[in-house]
Amino acid sequence: MGQRTLILGIGNVLWADEGFGVRCVERLADRYRFGPGVTLLDGGTQGLYLLPFLEEADILVVFDAVDYGLTPGTLKIVEGDKVPAFLGAKKMSLHQTGFQDVIATAELMGYRPETLLLIGCQPEELEDYGGGLRDVVAAQIDPAIEIALDRLAGWGIAAETGRGDDSLLADRAILRDAYEAGRPDEDSACRIGDARFFPAAE
Repeated sequence: MGQRTLILGIGNVLWADEGFGVRCVERLADRYRFGPGVTLLDGGTQGLYLLPFLEEADILVVFDAVDYGLTPGTLKIVEGDKVPAFLGAKKMSLHQTGFQDVIATAELMGYRPETLLLIGCQPEELEDYGGGLRDVVAAQIDPAIEIALDRLAGWGIAAETGRGDDSLLADRAILRDAYEAGRPDEDSACRIGDARFFPAAE
């Protein structure tokens, strides 16, 4: 049996550049298809609910927005045992802490994927509720995918041009084009959270 591969995008599309990882797997599924044994998954912020998927995987490729302290839009690659340690080094968001826990739990249970690859992008903006990717981050989706395809090919996992399996991606209503095009203007939508829960001005 060949190597089972999980290609995972994590993050929260509701908070601007936090959606980078999810948008990467969306684009990948839109343009490429893989043979049996490769799963594309929008992991969102599911945390420990992702464990069954890790249990099935020999290779794990993760796309994510990660605060490396670099120039916004910078891509950085982390591999192997450095992945779980690195995700815990800077807790930029709740989903990162959760995903570090996912990997640690999988390791304790004896089924952490043997091969780990994290393709991270430095975000520009996170405090924009309902916002889309900033241009400098969106511009790194295709380069990040190219990195993944190159590594996968090196592991003997080939991709073909064409629409792939999107059955484990988000509902089409919140795919990037629909989500960003449907956003109301600043006068109609709060940018920093849900205004209903802000303290009343004194």
